[in-house]
Amino acid sequence: MGRRKGLLEEVLSRALHADDPELYTVIFRDMDSLREMGLPEFMVESEGFSRIPASRIVEIRRIGVTVYRRSTGGGEVRSGRAALCPSGIAGGP
Repeated sequence: MGRRKGLLEEVLSRALHADDPELYTVIFRDMDSLREMGLPEFMVESEGFSRIPASRIVEIRRIGVTVYRRSTGGGEVRSGRAALCPSGIAGGP
C-alpha cells in the first residue's frame, strides 16, 4: 500500500491535472515576505520544488477563493471542500 497524499499534494495534483492551472495563485514565503504568482509560473520558478520547497507554500487560491491554507500554529492545514472538487460542488459528509 502506497503513501497517502497530503492535502497540499492533492490540491496541486488536481489543479495541474484535473483543472486549469491558470486559475490558481500560489502564495509562498520568500525570505521575510510573501510572494504571489500563478501556479504555472510557480512550477517553473520552483523547478519542481527544488528551489522553492512545498513547505514554503502558505496559501493556494482558485479564482480568488482560498482552497488551501497552512495554519500558523502547529503546521496543520485547513481547507474548504471546494479545493478537492474543481467544480466547487463537493459531495459526501
